[in-house]
Amino acid sequence: MVDEVHWGRTKIRFSYEFKERKTLAIHVHPDLSVSVDAPIGTDIDKIREKVKKRGSWIRKSWREFELYLPKQPARQYTNGESHRYLGRQYRLKARKGKIDTVKCYRGYFQVTCEQKPTPIKIKKLLDNWYQEKANQIFHKRYAICCDKIRQINIKPASLTIRDLKTRWGSCTKSGRIILNQELIKAPTECIDYVIMHELCHLKEHNHGVKFWKLLKKVLPDYIDRKKRLNLCADI
Repeated sequence: MVDEVHWGRTKIRFSYEFKERKTLAIHVHPDLSVSVDAPIGTDIDKIREKVKKRGSWIRKSWREFELYLPKQPARQYTNGESHRYLGRQYRLKARKGKIDTVKCYRGYFQVTCEQKPTPIKIKKLLDNWYQEKANQIFHKRYAICCDKIRQINIKPASLTIRDLKTRWGSCTKSGRIILNQELIKAPTECIDYVIMHELCHLKEHNHGVKFWKLLKKVLPDYIDRKKRLNLCADI
């Protein structure tokens, strides 16, 4: 069931579900949705009142998540255009050749196309190259981060790589970690930040005080890494 309240000028739309529990709980999710778990028989007015009372916290949580959302401007895939890989800028240089290849070398993405290098063809080759690199590097960094997280008795989950549209990563209710393929364009320390961020959600499911304390424990410089990741929002 869905309802909404107004907290000042802010409209808060939320879903709610009745469960066998004693207290009412409000959750803000990475996709900016809000959900409420309420004890069976709770009056809807009481739920609305609680959501309005937590309006400041909900808006703060939204801002945290919004900083975490990647922006993706359109690329033209033409010669001279800049593309990123692991935090560095590389110029695109495409030409016709014997086979389809992509090489990242001396400040350039050198793309060779068997047929005439059109933007569509170049994009396809680059996307495949990024996907291959993401699979290699993410699993390597994930293994390193998992070794650290085991020290505080958090059992690592499985890793999936996807083309996410709204965020750098997520942790599902079943405990699976999902990373955005676009993260391969960010610096390695930012990749580690996102991985550790999601791994900490295995223990602390929201962005409360306990979550940030846990993240600081396993990644003391997480604030600097987060700031640098936000600077990569134009990838």
